[in-house]
Amino acid sequence: MQIQQNFRKEQWKMLFITMFCYLFFYTGRHNFGWAAKGMSAELGISYQQIGWISFSMLMGYAIGQLINGNLADRLSPKIMILMGGFFSIVCNMAISFAASYESILILWTLNGYFQSMAWGAGSKLISNWWNSNERGKAFGFYTMAAGSSSVLTFFMALLLVHQEQSWRTLFRYPILFLFFALILFLIIARSHPSLKGFTLESAVNKQDHIGKLDWKESYIEVFGNKKFLIASVAIGFQSMARYGLIFWVPIHFLGNNYKESTGNLWLTLLIPIGMAVGAISFGYISDLLFHKNRSKSIRMGMLCSCAIALLIYFIPTPHHIFASILMFAAGFFVYGPQANFWTLSPDILGTKLVGTGIGVMNMFAYVFAAIGEPIFGKIIDSTGNTSNIFLVVAIICALCAIIISFVKPQTSINKHE
Repeated sequence: MQIQQNFRKEQWKMLFITMFCYLFFYTGRHNFGWAAKGMSAELGISYQQIGWISFSMLMGYAIGQLINGNLADRLSPKIMILMGGFFSIVCNMAISFAASYESILILWTLNGYFQSMAWGAGSKLISNWWNSNERGKAFGFYTMAAGSSSVLTFFMALLLVHQEQSWRTLFRYPILFLFFALILFLIIARSHPSLKGFTLESAVNKQDHIGKLDWKESYIEVFGNKKFLIASVAIGFQSMARYGLIFWVPIHFLGNNYKESTGNLWLTLLIPIGMAVGAISFGYISDLLFHKNRSKSIRMGMLCSCAIALLIYFIPTPHHIFASILMFAAGFFVYGPQANFWTLSPDILGTKLVGTGIGVMNMFAYVFAAIGEPIFGKIIDSTGNTSNIFLVVAIICALCAIIISFVKPQTSINKHE
């Protein structure tokens, strides 16, 4: 009994320290949207070029997910998170001194790769500590940390914008919080229960087959699973919609007269707040309301996102209270389902391939998001109307809902579980 209580305590500790560390990772990634307007004005960069810079980061992240997800199954997740965070800090600091489009493009691409070293590794660490019965809850908390990271980054950026700080400070000050979080993670985190003296029942007889898979065999098994690939395409559209909100909505509200309507600017903070609440909520919604039917939960969320984005598009200047509700709801429903996507990896593939699976799934997510960035930028440059962001987001959400409908729920536990 005492051993079980001690394990439970350590289990929550590992989840919370991983969440705490990831809470500050977006300070080195979601800061770019707030810096884009000042960067464009100072360096003479068009919004389409801004879109290509964002594309480069997302592609660096996508390629990194394909590589680092598999490495997380073989190397220490803890070390990978620490390395990714440290090099991301270096890239952000370097960008704050950059003076050309080309240098920012290169540094932001590298930053995307280094940022990719954390998510799959953190997912592997959590899967090592949490079994399938509680994994929906654990991934809901973990995804909430990512959503909360956007809240934190938006809040810091808003403070700096209102103080009329240079866009360069957005790459300097917020990232220092990540440095502090990495130190605590280094001290507290452990990649596996065995490093704390615990032996999981599921680990006794289930390592022989999967433990001998090399990197190539792992990829073959993941890419050979049609259900998993369909889910990966679906998360691609979900991620494209998410980044349409995260990256371009700040530009939408940072209009020429934003200093005279600061209330509108602060409305953007409700989007990541909605995302954070949605992430933890959808973990429970999937497990309790939809009885672990991840696909049904995701479809419901994306259809709601579609409807909300259309409302925002057709009612561009609503009352602040109504606008606040819409912004919160947009974040809640567009990001909440992502918590259900991550559990599909261990649900379909089993825990021994969770790093590779989540890496591949996240690669799809960021390739699609990357493709969307220059498209959003081109639409804004061509029409001069940033409200078109919401119409495009609505279409993307509808596509995600259609595609995820082809992923039927699991009827039995995967043999590798």
